[in-house]
Amino acid sequence: MNPKTVVITGCTRGLGRAMVPLFIKAGWNVVGCGRNAAQIADLARTFPAPHHFQTCDVSRASDIATFCATLLEKFGAPDLVLNNAAIINPNAPLWETSAEDFSRIIDINIKGPAAMMRHLLPAMLKRGSGVIVNFSSGWGRCTASDVAPYCATKYAIEGLSMATAQDTGGKVAVIPMNPGIIDTDMLRSTFGSSAGGFPDAEDWARRAVPYFIKLGPKDNGKPLTVPGG
Repeated sequence: MNPKTVVITGCTRGLGRAMVPLFIKAGWNVVGCGRNAAQIADLARTFPAPHHFQTCDVSRASDIATFCATLLEKFGAPDLVLNNAAIINPNAPLWETSAEDFSRIIDINIKGPAAMMRHLLPAMLKRGSGVIVNFSSGWGRCTASDVAPYCATKYAIEGLSMATAQDTGGKVAVIPMNPGIIDTDMLRSTFGSSAGGFPDAEDWARRAVPYFIKLGPKDNGKPLTVPGG
């Protein structure tokens, strides 16, 4: 059997980076993207072909179009897409968040996954299989102070995913996924040193990757949470 292909956005750090070696160990081809060119080059050296890593800012439509065209040419329709790339606003009430910061979080956290689906779903639907996981958050299902822009984007991911799941009819499963609370740079920007009390990205990935591999049509449109999260 040909190896399956997983696409991981935001693969240069945090949860994305932690998943890369585990998918490779499981026999998958990994196609990853991130904004940091040096980190992408390091991934390409560490995990050479058949794996593929490409610089891509998911807030830029042209970057996503180029990335998706390349991966479809090299690998065909992917089996699993993990829309993981996201940012969080610095802790502040909404009225102290600049319009520029608000736009940036919308562009990355909402428009990025939407554009990835726009480019990849036609090929996946034509083949008739595949899973797209759009990373949500606990703050996409409840709210907290000082993170209103982030909450807004993750609530949007929940709705975007569930509605798109209705559009695919389960031919391709589209799933909003709460990864749980993990000690990452993003969490530390909000929780400070108390983030250290939560599992790190590597611990999380050891639970998450086997779980993602088992997702399928039965999970279409379901708001899920990584076990242990």
